[in-house]
Amino acid sequence: MIQDGLSRTDIDLAVSQGVIDRDIADRLLAFAASQRSTSADEESFRLLTGFNDIFVTIGLALFLGATYWLASNVSTWVATLAVAISAWALAEIFTLKRRMALPSIVLLAVFVAMIFALIAELAGSSASFKANDPVPFVVAGIAAAAGASVHWRRFHVPITVAAGFAALAASAAALANLAIPGILEHQPILVFLPLGLVAFGIAMRFDMSDRQRLTRRTDIAFWLHLLAAPLIVHSVVWNITDPSDLSTVDSFLIVGLFAVLSLVAIIVDRRALLVSSLSYLIYAAWTLLHMTRWETNGWAMAILCVGALVLLLSVAWRPMRAGVVRLLPPAIANMVPVAA
Repeated sequence: MIQDGLSRTDIDLAVSQGVIDRDIADRLLAFAASQRSTSADEESFRLLTGFNDIFVTIGLALFLGATYWLASNVSTWVATLAVAISAWALAEIFTLKRRMALPSIVLLAVFVAMIFALIAELAGSSASFKANDPVPFVVAGIAAAAGASVHWRRFHVPITVAAGFAALAASAAALANLAIPGILEHQPILVFLPLGLVAFGIAMRFDMSDRQRLTRRTDIAFWLHLLAAPLIVHSVVWNITDPSDLSTVDSFLIVGLFAVLSLVAIIVDRRALLVSSLSYLIYAAWTLLHMTRWETNGWAMAILCVGALVLLLSVAWRPMRAGVVRLLPPAIANMVPVAA
């Protein structure tokens, strides 16, 4: 919120109505934010502009759900098309006109998901493809990414870039499975780790272009980091361990992975990188505690330990990051968000 009563929503609305252009808006937001004491270390992003966002989102869920239900009486593809069209039309109101954060995110996600589902169903029902053929998913992913691109040009919702990348990632995974049958089952790291690293790299490009985290680019980066994290973490964990039957060595490997991710997260100032590994960390902690006198209450103790670690990181994040960034070479320190 900009001081003196003018919000970022007001600025975005002014841009949409042609009062000012986007470059001036970004410069104005940067100037206003620079006058505040909020640090880039807070990793803030827009999700709610008020409780009305939640109220509207509930209404959207009810409306779109009912739309799908009624249209499915005709056919499934008609239902998905109807929901996609409805999501776009509603975005004209709640995204373009009212600039509501949470409804905009939901409408974008629904639109892209419906495009993917629609094309996958239409392509899958074609006589050109066999049952369980991955090609329809390749086509659907490309179509969903194209839909996300069109949506971005119209509405500029920050999560759109991540949604488009996710759609392309689905296409890439389907292509990989087509080229090397069984790769997603036996060697998922060969597919998902590169995709995660690419998403992380794109996110860092946005972060490096806005080190003070004052513009929309930081919101785009946040969602890309949130997407990159599970792609990286899950593929690595499933490659180096057997999550269904962790050994002591596996548990220590997961703890080590969390330590490495923590260091990277602190350097780039993105807590999202840690969220995806918490479930594995709890499981690893339980495995280690299971061999001790805490066997009976192992799960509770594991969750307690991980919760305490998260709280410690939260409290000590700024001083730890300031210390770590000071140790970095200047070339790297000048690329990551400014430390408090």
